[in-house]
Amino acid sequence: MRAIINQNSVPLALPELRNLGTILRILLAVNAMLLMVAIVAETRWSAISDAWVQSTAIVEPQLLLALLILYVTAPWLERLPYRAGAITVLLMTFGVGVTFNTVMAAVFSDVTTATLLRRLAFALLIAGALLYYFALRSKALSPAITEARLQALQARIRPHFLFNSINAVLSLVRSEPRRAESALEDMADLFRVLMRDNRQLAPLLDEVALCRQYLDLEKLRLGDRLRIEWHVDNMPRDALVPPLVLQPLLENAVYHGIEPSSAPGVIAINIFLRRGEVHAILRNPYQSAGRHQVGNKMALANIRERLALHFDAEAGLESKMNRENYEVHIRMPYRTAAAGEAARG
Repeated sequence: MRAIINQNSVPLALPELRNLGTILRILLAVNAMLLMVAIVAETRWSAISDAWVQSTAIVEPQLLLALLILYVTAPWLERLPYRAGAITVLLMTFGVGVTFNTVMAAVFSDVTTATLLRRLAFALLIAGALLYYFALRSKALSPAITEARLQALQARIRPHFLFNSINAVLSLVRSEPRRAESALEDMADLFRVLMRDNRQLAPLLDEVALCRQYLDLEKLRLGDRLRIEWHVDNMPRDALVPPLVLQPLLENAVYHGIEPSSAPGVIAINIFLRRGEVHAILRNPYQSAGRHQVGNKMALANIRERLALHFDAEAGLESKMNRENYEVHIRMPYRTAAAGEAARG
């Protein structure tokens, strides 16, 4: 029998060296280490800032050159086994350090051999520490932990949706049996997706199809009160996204925007590609009062976390409201299965 939560059987891998979050973490970590060295080395607080600026002036150009080389070679490095990749990164760091400091020694004659060796040792120490940090971070975001978080999100589908949908279908069994049969098929598809292993990215087209099925079920219950506007002509059909990244937001839109009002309401879904990023903008009516407003941010926080697990700093979720509408804007990097296969091949 399949375990409730899979064990972490995925081997360690190098961090995504082209990911903005990875690059920012490296820059911040190196500068933080230099600041700590300056604090330890200087006995006067007034001299710490000068010492830090001097050390960053030496280390930053070397660091940026190393990051550029790692960025260019990232597709090749990420195909290597972890140990081979880590050793290669250390060798690249050493090579960049030797080259850069040799040029520095030629320009500044007062640079001694001891100084060069100390800088090389420091560069390798930083590289090793960063590799260790990213390895720990990879374990912290292991498939077991990630799956537990995804299951928590899946468990959030409200029981009242299931019961109301069943009641709506029962009301159609005699009068419109074909429509009732179609609704039951949609329910089966929806809950099949909710119960499957949702750790990996899935086609955006599948997510949109799931959302259509969900909204069809809600429309069966709410009738003309629920109106849907789809704007997906510019949607990248081959994009990969986290499963269930849109459906919980639509569930919120129905629960908080449509149900509290007896008047018809419009939920608008706009998905498009812009500058290498997939954008999804969901807009629904906003009711300023009522019990439905309680707990509206739980799905937002959960989806923000899932976006960070999959894309780090390259994805984001923003929400805003005005007197009449509530809007959620998701931004994700444009990734495709074809591009992933090409990088691995």
